[in-house]
Amino acid sequence: MDPYGNPFALGAGSRPPELAGRDAILQAAKISCGRAIKGRAARSIMLLGLRGTGKTVLLSEIGRIAEAEGFLVSRVEAPEETNLAGLLYPEMRKVSRSLSGVEAAKRHASRALGGLRNFASVFNIEVAGVNIGVEPPPEPGLAESGDMQHDLPDLFDQIGRAAQAANKGWVLLIDEVQYLSQQDLSALIVALHRISQDGRPIVFIGAGLPQVARLAGEAKSYAERLFNYPAVGALDEEAAAKAIEKPILDEEASISNAALAAIFDVTKGYPFFLQELASFSWNNALGPEINERDVQESYTETISSLDNGFFRVRLDRLTKAEVGFVKAMATLGDGPYQVADIARAMNRTQKSIGPARASIIYKGMIYSTDHGYLDFTVPLFADFIRRKHISED
Repeated sequence: MDPYGNPFALGAGSRPPELAGRDAILQAAKISCGRAIKGRAARSIMLLGLRGTGKTVLLSEIGRIAEAEGFLVSRVEAPEETNLAGLLYPEMRKVSRSLSGVEAAKRHASRALGGLRNFASVFNIEVAGVNIGVEPPPEPGLAESGDMQHDLPDLFDQIGRAAQAANKGWVLLIDEVQYLSQQDLSALIVALHRISQDGRPIVFIGAGLPQVARLAGEAKSYAERLFNYPAVGALDEEAAAKAIEKPILDEEASISNAALAAIFDVTKGYPFFLQELASFSWNNALGPEINERDVQESYTETISSLDNGFFRVRLDRLTKAEVGFVKAMATLGDGPYQVADIARAMNRTQKSIGPARASIIYKGMIYSTDHGYLDFTVPLFADFIRRKHISED
């Protein structure tokens, strides 16, 4: 069929044409926003899932929903070795500037901007190219301690007061939360706890790998009560079928039930794999209907695309020793994997593989599923290792 009319979305964070199976998460976010703007208790949300399951897409969709409801929305991604102060400063400043244009909110917004001048100074935040000369002068005593757990809650409070006075809300979206340091994550949790207690119209929606729930709990024990932690995983068969079939029907084409079942069977419902296989099946079908044979003939092309892209770029971030570690995991089948078994497969002691284990966890390739157990953060990654590396030894 015509590749120019191919409806399927490829690439990191690209919104699929049909966002199936995520209605409950989107509704929960909408309710949290609605409650927050009314000054009622609203739990923030932390989306947890493996790579390629659609967390970033959901963050973007929640942002669109919030903007349509009149919220101010900030979208940021936490890169490795990130600094939360530098990450949030431009967003807090932008929101405060926006609120300062509302007469009823001007006093609190001006205080927030003054506090942000202090904040930028004590945390050495570069403001090159930003004209702060027109900002209010520094606000004595506000956000100038140099301790994020004291300064960030004070700034959130002032921004929340300004938003409340303007009858608006602020939604803060942070992707890749697992890369925040424990100190920064703790400060963020304290700030969110403060505004939750005071009924400020600020909602946080974060996304990260499955270990984020544990990291948040280690940072602050009450984090388990502060957030909802919806799992963003593989789609069930009904949702996967909808995600594939509706875009095809919208293009006035069709797909057989056998082809739908075949796509689900080989992709296991993982969104990144599903979109790739559906896309290649569309391109390879003679049309106007995608049949089971089209899917089967597209499978090899899909696997090659994923191996050379989605999987390969992640493997290339590992050192030779770390590759040996993940290869040992893959030889054991599918996870979770007991650390003792990995060490045995490498003919090493558990203590000696500790540094490699810690480094691979930090790089976001594996995570601890339970005490003494590990698994890959990328679905079907063990299959890739077995295909491309163990077979080449």
